[in-house]
Amino acid sequence: MFGSFGWMELLLILFIVLIIFGAGKIPQLGEGLGKAIKGFKRTVNEPEPIDVTAAPAAQEPAGQSPTSQEPQAPQAPPKQA
Repeated sequence: MFGSFGWMELLLILFIVLIIFGAGKIPQLGEGLGKAIKGFKRTVNEPEPIDVTAAPAAQEPAGQSPTSQEPQAPQAPPKQA
């Protein structure tokens, strides 16, 4: 992961982070990052729950889609010139 960075580059990055955030804020940033990674790993490895409830029976005819049941707005008659 850090194959292209040498120890001097990593030290420089650490020094810049220390200047920007300060020594007191770095443990809080690390804790937040650790919790985020832990939560991400848990969600990736956790199987999705299976819904075992029965689906409601369809009340519409087979040839119509659910969107065709919605009321349509009245259309204005064409204007004559």
